[in-house]
Amino acid sequence: SEPLYVPVKFHDLPTEKNGSNSSDAEKTPKKPRVRFSNIMEIRQLPSSHALEAKLSRMSYPTVKEQESILKTVGKLTASQVAKISFFFCFVWFLANFSYQEALSDTQVAIVNILSSTSGLFTLILAAVFPSNSGDRFTLSKLLAVILSIGGVVLVNLSGSEKSAGKDTIGSLWSLVGAMLYAVYIVMIKRKVDREDKLDIPMFFGFVGLFNLLLLWPGFFLLHYTGFEAFEFPNKLIWMCIVINGLIGTVLSEFLWLWGCFLTSSLIGTLALSLTIPLSIIADMCMQKVQFSWLFFAGAVPVFFSFFIATLLCHYNNWDPVMVGIRRIFAFICRKHRIQRMPEESEQCESLIPMHSVSQDGDSC
Repeated sequence: SEPLYVPVKFHDLPTEKNGSNSSDAEKTPKKPRVRFSNIMEIRQLPSSHALEAKLSRMSYPTVKEQESILKTVGKLTASQVAKISFFFCFVWFLANFSYQEALSDTQVAIVNILSSTSGLFTLILAAVFPSNSGDRFTLSKLLAVILSIGGVVLVNLSGSEKSAGKDTIGSLWSLVGAMLYAVYIVMIKRKVDREDKLDIPMFFGFVGLFNLLLLWPGFFLLHYTGFEAFEFPNKLIWMCIVINGLIGTVLSEFLWLWGCFLTSSLIGTLALSLTIPLSIIADMCMQKVQFSWLFFAGAVPVFFSFFIATLLCHYNNWDPVMVGIRRIFAFICRKHRIQRMPEESEQCESLIPMHSVSQDGDSC
């Protein structure tokens, strides 16, 4: 809290008027006196934290009875949610725009592979800008991210088709989208530390409202520059846009952001990679599509990386990879210790008996 400074009055000791005492005091040197600052600093608990402080001192059964009050502690108001949405609406729009541009410029397999690197960007950004203790960087989390990326590569290689195109531009768009998604989820987790503080439907409602009010000039800019010509959609395209907006954007983004708040940003990002093997499994079951062994070899590490990251975050950032490296290093150092040669035995002789243990000889 902000400090409150209060002036303090110090009272001097009464001076003695006795002449003899004064003459003695003149002869003897005066002792140096120390006086501290005459300003006293007082810190008061802000009124916004008063309810949290009260609940922290209450017993657990009493808090459970007042659980509804606990949920309202720190709840963001509509104006605060609007401010957060205003900042993140541009990041969210650019991330989705980059992903769609990547799909139009290059193969789906390359887009999926490069988009899966969002887990690596999330791991690094969460370590630099942590929102809680679960965002600490560990070697085990890095291994889980590498497993996920490697699995996505194998899955996409199993069904990829070689074709020439603007792969370089599409790859750049994919990397930009992956970085923006990492920035989006890490920064919103840093801004809002608990899921009950933010009303997620209100948040996405404000994001859509700001995109509608602020980004509509982009239609004319893209159309007249020739980057993308605007055409009024027909009924089929309108239906696809509405279904994709309700299910593919609103519902999926809501569940994904809620899951990130309940777990961690890394788990939520790695969960996005699960859509690739799950969609291919759906094709195998519904359309009877056959895939090579590369698909099954890549789907296993993708699933395992998700569960590994979940276990690591659940057990308080347990890092078994670092523990294993330390044990191997200790074993190697113990194995390669310097052994004394027989000709160096004279250097081990003790000239003074140690604790009277050796009575006859003093050799070590």
